[in-house]
Amino acid sequence: MPYKLIKGQFIIHYDDQPRNGPQPDGDTVKFLPDNRLLVETLPRDSGVGPDFNKKGIISLRFEAIDALELHFAGSHQNIEWAEASRDFLLEQMGFGLVTYFPDKPAVVETVEHHPIPGYILASSIEGNGRIVCFAYTGTTLDVDGADVWVDGPLVEQSLNAALLREGHAYTVFYSTLPVSLRQVCAGIAVAARAAGKGFWPLETMTPTKAATILTIADVEQLILWPKAGRRLISYFAAGNLTLNAFDAWLRADPLNRDDFLILPDRELGNMHDIFEIVGDTIRMVYRPEDIVIVPDGATIAIPRPQPTTPAPSLVRGDVRIIAALVNPEGGDLRKETVTLLNTTPNAVDLTGWSIADRNNRRLILTGILDSGATLRLGPVNPALLANDGGTITLFDATDTQVDQVSYLKRDAARSGWSLVF
Repeated sequence: MPYKLIKGQFIIHYDDQPRNGPQPDGDTVKFLPDNRLLVETLPRDSGVGPDFNKKGIISLRFEAIDALELHFAGSHQNIEWAEASRDFLLEQMGFGLVTYFPDKPAVVETVEHHPIPGYILASSIEGNGRIVCFAYTGTTLDVDGADVWVDGPLVEQSLNAALLREGHAYTVFYSTLPVSLRQVCAGIAVAARAAGKGFWPLETMTPTKAATILTIADVEQLILWPKAGRRLISYFAAGNLTLNAFDAWLRADPLNRDDFLILPDRELGNMHDIFEIVGDTIRMVYRPEDIVIVPDGATIAIPRPQPTTPAPSLVRGDVRIIAALVNPEGGDLRKETVTLLNTTPNAVDLTGWSIADRNNRRLILTGILDSGATLRLGPVNPALLANDGGTITLFDATDTQVDQVSYLKRDAARSGWSLVF
């Protein structure tokens, strides 16, 4: 898909009005384009034009990602990791040392290098007047205003991808994002989660883990999909005291709360379809990378999967456990890993598969393992790989045993060494 190349400068500070300056976060900074007209001519997702301020500066919305909220409706999400995502982004962009006002901790007081030259590959103007884009620092030989065909390698070079790669952002996919680019971003996010990067080990609301939420204060402590976090903050801010009415509250406003979604089975659903509430607990039925949001006012045809010849059924050993780090240096359980190999000529969907230890504690898997590819899973907790020997078992989504390996105490004696099976 062609995106519009727009050169300019990234802005996080106003020299003349520092206390009224920008509030950057993990997926938003401001941008001063060299040629404002290029922004004016971008497609408008909801008929809303670009929201320039008096300085000719406009906010960016990084395509395909959603970082934890630093400031939303007077609230926020987990502040430690929201700030870590912002700080990672600003470091990657080259701003150097950044300080914030003590009484306005989201506003930049001083910055070492400013502004930072860069460019964006922009797709459109979204409903809040921001530019939807992939962002890059430095220079490019391409002409300002050129139509650039964005492919996987170009996405992987973006700041958007850097945030996903290090576990500093969730995916958030709109139907305007080409399928091929969704797949690239989803793959980066899945790999980061499997490797335990960034905030992923502390995630609190998943298909396999429910979060207990009683108040906004709970939301502010948790790490969960920001789109869900924003709705939960607004819900409790409206005076609700329990989760009992959350489903009805979403359904009551299809425009601002109960977004239309394309679900993993390609059916058209709504935001309320992705949550399961039991008492004071809530979990997400699907992973964010498996959901596609339909922008307000968009009309789309939902593609239906075409009949295909089914892939041959897997037999024991087709996907193998080939290595494991059972005794990491320092005894840190978050460093235990298991490595899989797909020996078949077909990609294997690992969704619903699991790794079990000798006591049947399991790590639930997800993602696609390509033909001939390996996948290192870690950390593997809640599975525990005991140093005094044990078994590691791989189950498929039907709970059928696909492979099993075992090791003795003497095999695990050397810390930091991986066992090969």
